[in-house]
Amino acid sequence: MTSRRVLKVAQAIREVVSMAILTDLRDPRIENVTVTFVEVSADLRHSKVHVSVMGDEKQQQLCLHGLQNSAGYLQQKVSNRIDLRYTPRLKFVLDQGVKNAIEITRILGELLPEKEDTTSTPNHHVPDTTSPVDGASVDGEH
Repeated sequence: MTSRRVLKVAQAIREVVSMAILTDLRDPRIENVTVTFVEVSADLRHSKVHVSVMGDEKQQQLCLHGLQNSAGYLQQKVSNRIDLRYTPRLKFVLDQGVKNAIEITRILGELLPEKEDTTSTPNHHVPDTTSPVDGASVDGEH
């Protein structure tokens, strides 16, 4: 079981790295990136930063390469924000969770029959009993 300290460090790394990617990095290869979660080793020397990248396989690999090239800068940001004896080495890993969820949804959509829409009832028309002008009853009662 991971210690509470390791989990707090992982959360702090995720926050620092996501904000730095969003605000500081100017690499055109790095776009449409979301840091999903961070795994930190028990000795706090290594961390895997799981990222989700929108786009095709080529764009994902290009973005991952750009992130790995920016790892030193991002480690410096982590070092400035988190006071640790050793700054964890950042390794970026492509998170396929979102892609897998979309694929599972597509497969389930093909397998399961679609539910009938119960909100609209075209065969059962409810007559309007109010006049459009004054709200009086149509049948003559006031």
